[in-house]
Amino acid sequence: MIIINDTNIIRLFLPWAILWGIITLIIGYLWRKFVSERALHAAERRAKDIVQEAENLALNKKREIDIEAKELIYRLKTEFERETRNKRKELQFQEKRLQQRELNIERKLEVLDKKEADISLSERGVEEKISALKNKDEELRTLLEEAKQNLARISGISPEEAKSQLLRVMEDDAKKEAQNIIRKLEEEARNTAEEKARKIILISMQRLAPEHASESVVSVVSLPNDEIKGRIIGREGRNIRAFEMATGVDIIVDDTPEAVTLSSFNAYRREIARQTLERLIADGRIHPGRIEEVVEKVEKKVEEDMIAEGKTTIFEVGIENVHPEIIKLLGRLKYRTSYGQNSLQHAKESAFLAGMIAAEMGFDIKTAKRAALLHDIGKAVDQEVEGAHPEIGSELLKKYGEADVIVNATADHHKDAETNNPYTLLAQISDAISATRPGARRDTLEKYIRRIDDLEKIASAFEGVDTAFAISAGREIRVIVKPSKISDERAKDLAREIARKIEATLQYIGQVKVTVIREKRETELAK
Repeated sequence: MIIINDTNIIRLFLPWAILWGIITLIIGYLWRKFVSERALHAAERRAKDIVQEAENLALNKKREIDIEAKELIYRLKTEFERETRNKRKELQFQEKRLQQRELNIERKLEVLDKKEADISLSERGVEEKISALKNKDEELRTLLEEAKQNLARISGISPEEAKSQLLRVMEDDAKKEAQNIIRKLEEEARNTAEEKARKIILISMQRLAPEHASESVVSVVSLPNDEIKGRIIGREGRNIRAFEMATGVDIIVDDTPEAVTLSSFNAYRREIARQTLERLIADGRIHPGRIEEVVEKVEKKVEEDMIAEGKTTIFEVGIENVHPEIIKLLGRLKYRTSYGQNSLQHAKESAFLAGMIAAEMGFDIKTAKRAALLHDIGKAVDQEVEGAHPEIGSELLKKYGEADVIVNATADHHKDAETNNPYTLLAQISDAISATRPGARRDTLEKYIRRIDDLEKIASAFEGVDTAFAISAGREIRVIVKPSKISDERAKDLAREIARKIEATLQYIGQVKVTVIREKRETELAK
């Protein structure tokens, strides 16, 4: 019989308990090792992912920094080139002025040397003549004194009274004779009006070539809404910088509702920028790549429009055999203004005027039109090529095979060269007429008021003038005189004197008509 007690039970199960504990410990150790290795692998994978993400982020950031650096370098380079170009133009202008001054000084020195030599050669002859004249002067004085004494004795009048009467008579006779001569000359001028008018036009119209600066440098583009402004600017200003670099035009985005402003002195580039921005807004896709693509398309379209405009102008004016490049440059004048006046419209007006004047004077009409039409061709590229537009234009015309007459008219239409044919004078005249016609160019209110006041002050300063009124924007002044002090004959002389005073004192465009009004009224009441 087996007796089971606590001791036996312990002895029986103790080995099994110890074995189970060892197994449990081994299993726990293996499980913890498995879990630890799994966590370690997961951490390693997570670390690799974080490193890879950081590398990608750093690479993207580096690309952005490179792009911004390139944009900054390009912008700084462009600004530096523009400043350098402007300084170079200024230096060249100053150099030309200095050279011209040196030439003038040399010419004056040559003239002075020549005069000094002539004076030294003629000094001896002058001394001899002076001595002979002194002797004759003494003889004449003696004879004159004897004549005065004889005249006083015969007439019973003192020499002073006789002198006064003689001077009055001579003065009256001189005035009458001068008035008769003036009337005779005016009558001859009326009889030969056609011939004298041609000469007067050629002489007087050359004086009318003034310049007034009034340029338009901005274009406003309407927007469908204000939200599009953010898309135009782009992320961190990328789109607006790409637009400005591609077009060369500054874009101003301000608080103006549903509008942005394009600013540039170059109207041709401003027109390209305007059409580009309108296309981008209509399309809705605005990013640097798209901007460059649209700019290229618009440039091609504008170039086609310029060629078409040039051909239309050639057809309207009525000339032929014009080089294709000149036709293109003529069309480009549409996008150029000069002192507030469109250059292409000015060129066409000048051509028509030159043709009319040539027809009246018996010159070749087509040559005159051609010279006047192409006289400002240099303005099409003068913002991109250094130099004055007459010089640039004459070089272009010479390059594309135009006749020497046309080249000279272009080079000398501002009297910068030597005139060697009448068509240059026609170009100068038509240019001046087109530029100075009423409304062609704008003037400021201050200059207008000052000119009116100056005209009225000049006329009112003459003796016998009652009042003076400047009318027709200063192109005519009417002077009302006092009939008791100014006669009809004197009124005509007064008008001429006021006109000469205005010519000598004021600077103005065109002509000023002076009208003197003398009116005497007698009034009586019947009761």
